[in-house]
Amino acid sequence: MNNFALTFEGYSTMVILAVVGLLTVVALVHCAIQRPDAFPTAGPLSKGVWLAILAGTLLLTTLGFGGGGLGIFGIIGLIAALVYLLDIRPALKDAGSNPW
Repeated sequence: MNNFALTFEGYSTMVILAVVGLLTVVALVHCAIQRPDAFPTAGPLSKGVWLAILAGTLLLTTLGFGGGGLGIFGIIGLIAALVYLLDIRPALKDAGSNPW
């Protein structure tokens, strides 16, 4: 492989990790500011479980566990953040009066 390909791969991996980290942080902050009593209407998991999932995957992704690049924990973190943001967040919005 030439030098350009290695450089491009490194930068693209950093950008993907930054996007995954940002999505997870947004989901974690949103989860932290929600009322705990709204979570049973949104799904079977409580607020504490969602906080643990999002914080754990953020920590493991940030520390780079699960292999080089994005790794298995990065993929799990991305899926967890997307499930929270695309499924749980709208359900919480419908359950309460919080506009965000």
